Amino acid sequence: MPQPDRHPEETHAGGLAPLAVLPVFVPLRGQRAVVIGGSAGAAWKARLLASAGALVDVIAEAMSDEMRAAPQSVPDGAVALHARAWRPEDFEGARVVVVALEDEADAQAAVAAARRAGAIVNAVDRPHLCDVQFGAIVNRSPLVVGISTDGAAPVLAQTLRSKIEALIPVGLARWLDAAKTWRAEVADRVASMTARRGFWQRFADRAFHEPDRSPTRDDLDELLAGGAGEGEGTITLVGAGPGDPELMTLAAVRALRSADVVLYDDLVAPEVLAFARREARTLLVGKTGHRPSCRQDDINALMVGLARRGKRVVRLKSGDPGVFGRAGEEIAAARAAGIAISVVPGVTVAQGAAAGLSVSLTARGVARRVQYVTGHDRDARLPDDVDGTTLADPSVTTVVYMPRKTLPALVARALAAGLPPTTPAVAIVNATRTDERDVITSVAGLLRAVEALPSGPCVVMIGEAMRAAVSRSLADDVSQHSARAPACMTAMRKSAAVRV
Repeated sequence: MPQPDRHPEETHAGGLAPLAVLPVFVPLRGQRAVVIGGSAGAAWKARLLASAGALVDVIAEAMSDEMRAAPQSVPDGAVALHARAWRPEDFEGARVVVVALEDEADAQAAVAAARRAGAIVNAVDRPHLCDVQFGAIVNRSPLVVGISTDGAAPVLAQTLRSKIEALIPVGLARWLDAAKTWRAEVADRVASMTARRGFWQRFADRAFHEPDRSPTRDDLDELLAGGAGEGEGTITLVGAGPGDPELMTLAAVRALRSADVVLYDDLVAPEVLAFARREARTLLVGKTGHRPSCRQDDINALMVGLARRGKRVVRLKSGDPGVFGRAGEEIAAARAAGIAISVVPGVTVAQGAAAGLSVSLTARGVARRVQYVTGHDRDARLPDDVDGTTLADPSVTTVVYMPRKTLPALVARALAAGLPPTTPAVAIVNATRTDERDVITSVAGLLRAVEALPSGPCVVMIGEAMRAAVSRSLADDVSQHSARAPACMTAMRKSAAVRV
């Protein structure tokens, strides 16, 4: 039965959450800084300040070996050592003061004097006396990333620094130097904000693709010539993955971060939308089986209309856009309108669900191929061309998308074609999400098992490749409930994190 039409609904992506500290960046080139104390830790702070171009005066009655070596080991700025006790006038004209004194009373006195002089103060190992804190730093200058845990776990910050450093090519520094040089010319030659954002997005894409070379004037000319003109936007179909935001690709995150408008489906997890720019519009264009849905023609028209107004449109879909995601129709609509369109693939739900079960869809010697089957056609019925013979093939793993309403017809067709009722089967709701639920059973028990599942996006996997999951489930059940052997091959599990 045709469902009533649904209209696009504007939503709002998550805004700012509470901040433990405010991340700010202080220019220090040519500015005076003061370090009180001569320990090895103070030496690191002195070198760090000088690396930002500061002129650092270190004042301490005793200097560690590290501090005595500091003046000869800074890449920028300067470090001067003064072997004496500090005086209040030492802080005059200082932009930043670091206090690294062992005695609490001495530290408090130095902090108070520095504040009276108008300096920003950091007290080593005394967060209660600090105006600012030093976090872990990723240095790809002029790209600088600061990481803070508000003092809770400095080692975690260092670990995060290492992971971020692995993602950022060293050669990006050359591209950022070029960006400084080109920025004024780009502003003069590209009039609109939308077109300039497009230029810088193309610049970022090229920098990440070719970080190991220095950009040239030819790069600037090509990037200026290759962008969308005034009034021309783009469309990107993006796969959001099955639900867990950790399964999104870097390309998907980059597309969301550059979008002006995000058109997303009901099945997209809310956590995924958090990757969108705060300034981006987010529009729910829900298409949900057997419930009111936005018409595909309306979605196409909205998508094309926004792009014609110069917007960078992301059409965000659960899983992979090319797997039962109506991608073909939306690609055709964009091309018919002359709009540039690209596709970012995603992890489809079958892959995410199989990973959660720790099973292989193509287990060697068991499954020679995998087939993805839609559970319903445009009339919400099982498609007539779903072949029972292929469903009954013992060497196939069958994954059925959106199967709830038509599962009885599909199972009947497969059994009539010779599929053994003891064939392993798994039904999963909300795959890869924190509220995932799955039932491990057989084809004979599949209908009753699916009825017991809560509402949510559902996928069913059938085939001998699922036997590994069945075996593990039965073994767990026997070990945990040895007093009562299972009466059938059905076991309910919660999620990958909590399984019975």
